[in-house]
Amino acid sequence: MKRRMALAILGTALAAPWVARAQAAMLAFDGNWQALTFPRLTPTRYALEGPRLGIAADQSSSLIYRALDPSLRGARQARWNWSVSESVPATDLTRKGGDDRNIALYFIFMDAASAQSLRPGTSPQRLLSNRSARVVMHVWGGNHAPGSILPSPYMRGRGVTIVQRPAGTGEGNVTTDLARDHARAFGPTPEALVGVAVSADSDDTGTRVRASISNLTLS
Repeated sequence: MKRRMALAILGTALAAPWVARAQAAMLAFDGNWQALTFPRLTPTRYALEGPRLGIAADQSSSLIYRALDPSLRGARQARWNWSVSESVPATDLTRKGGDDRNIALYFIFMDAASAQSLRPGTSPQRLLSNRSARVVMHVWGGNHAPGSILPSPYMRGRGVTIVQRPAGTGEGNVTTDLARDHARAFGPTPEALVGVAVSADSDDTGTRVRASISNLTLS
């Protein structure tokens, strides 16, 4: 249920018209990120520390979301560093419920016409019926092989999970081609990247996560 709520909210990201290509820009973890919590669930804690995001999940679930500046709508590549010092167990990310993960980094896309029709400042809750959003999630967690592309069990064809690393501890860096990711998942290349989000959850397994993301850069 929590994942369905999260992805429904993400699917309503505030957007702006498509632009050809974004200049490289690091996204600071600052006051521009909004926390989205779920009823009856303890929120995961996120420490916004400029270039670094600290993550602490204690039998909890929530996410933080950032609508992108119009100058970044044409971003076609992303890179970041991340680390996990305490991990949830391996789970089946294709199953509703019981699919805890250490870190999920969401990239939310819309077609240009739908993006342009949305008004800045519109609340996510008012846009839950919008079905033009497409979500690609890069995940550290689960029991699947790295590189697996999994359909989201909640988004009815509008979201996929790309497994970067299965459950476990460690550190690493990722560079990904967002246009290729979108094309592999949905067919066409993306038109507008409208937002990003981060989540971590450990409520289903009753465990905890200690992790971080840093130097999140779009270009």
